[in-house]
Amino acid sequence: MASSNTGESTGVSAQAYVQTLMPILAAVTTQIDGPIQQAADLMVTSLRANGVIQAFGSGHSEALAMEIAGRAGGLIASNRIALRDLVLLGGEPKELLRSAELERDPAYSRKLYELSAAREGDLFVIASNSGVNGSIVELASVVKEHGHPLIAITSLQHTGGMDSRHPSGKKLIDFADVVLDNQAPYGDSVLDLPDGAGKVCAVSSITAALIAQLLVAEVLRRMTEAGETPPVYLSANIPGGDEHNHALEARYAGRIRRTA
Repeated sequence: MASSNTGESTGVSAQAYVQTLMPILAAVTTQIDGPIQQAADLMVTSLRANGVIQAFGSGHSEALAMEIAGRAGGLIASNRIALRDLVLLGGEPKELLRSAELERDPAYSRKLYELSAAREGDLFVIASNSGVNGSIVELASVVKEHGHPLIAITSLQHTGGMDSRHPSGKKLIDFADVVLDNQAPYGDSVLDLPDGAGKVCAVSSITAALIAQLLVAEVLRRMTEAGETPPVYLSANIPGGDEHNHALEARYAGRIRRTA
């Protein structure tokens, strides 16, 4: 049998993973009446000021940025920032993306911010399970330097057990206006291999996706209750979807990207 959100379990199987995952998801939802509301308030304020939700995550946390930006049923006014923007948009050599240390290197984060084309009123959502890598912490620092609200999505257990890899000694949570805990355990994985050979089956991508959708739901609740018609994506794979989406995207020309 598997345990709760402590990350402890016995055995590896699909059923064990589900049994372990369900209480972790439940723990994420306990934030609905607290930090989820605070984060949604910041997002609505930004959108009403013609702001864009700028989303960034490196490594597997990029999945969070994809969940926020450009997804069917999600917000049009959203932009995904990715490390490959440095090559696709910033003129850096493609060899840069082969560096295993890129997400730990703070040197390029200021350029990433510039490539985002962020404006006053934009809000940033930055996801990192550990919250300590150089690119993440440096971008958070630059975001706050420019006065943007910042929502951090991280594992409080993991970040609490790590030293910062940024020269300042700070972590992502040190810059955030709101911190959302993805409830992943230290190391992210939750099932034990036999004979102490390690843990497998991570959860942070799933819990971050849940957090993203909780935020979208609360933003849209606020806007619809206020009688506003929020600009949201239809699936591009239904009739009229492309036409609907392109018309709304035109409002944010030059501010949102839908790159690979």
